[in-house]
This record gives sequence, C-alpha cells and structure tokens, in this order.
Amino acid sequence: MADKNEQQKAIDELAVLAPEFAKLTRDFLFGDIWERPGLSQRDKSLITVTCLVALNRIEQVEFHLRKAFENGLTKEELVAAITHIAFYAGWPTAASGFSHLKKVIDQQ
Repeated sequence: MADKNEQQKAIDELAVLAPEFAKLTRDFLFGDIWERPGLSQRDKSLITVTCLVALNRIEQVEFHLRKAFENGLTKEELVAAITHIAFYAGWPTAASGFSHLKKVIDQQ
C-alpha cells in the first residue's frame, strides 16, 4: 500500500537530487494540499488518479492507485473512473491506466 513509509522513502530519494523540491513535496503537497478540508481524502485520490491516468503520468500513478485504495476507493470505482475518462483522455490512455491498476491489484 501507499503508506507513509513508502511516501517518505520516495521523498528521501528525491531529496538526494532535488532537496528543495522534496521539501515542497513533503511540506506543501502532502502536508498542506492533501490535508486541506473541502474534499475528502477519498475524493482527492479519485481526482488525482484520474488526472494522472489522463495525463499518462505513469511514474506516479501506481503510488496514487495504492493511496486510492487506502482512502476507501474500490476496484469497481477505479475501473468506472478510468472507463469514463477513456472518452475524454483517449482509449490508449485508459488502457494504460488499466494495466497499472491491474499491477497494483495483483500486488495486494
């Protein structure tokens, strides 16, 4: 799962190359943006996953798929979201998203 240890490990690895970017990721993105009220963690995960899949940001999508499961999204909801965005982001993009979703499910 995309627990705090996995998140911290990724930030620590990033800090070796780009310490300021790692600090912004930790403090601002995960420390502020993800903690703001207004949207639930579940909703933020759904939005994040669909954006990452739509933009073909494969380096981040599996982490956020695991985080989406932790935040209460189901396999069926993620399948429905990726299917829905196929009509807006493109069929190959959705197919790629499903490949990553399957990989994450198989790892659980």
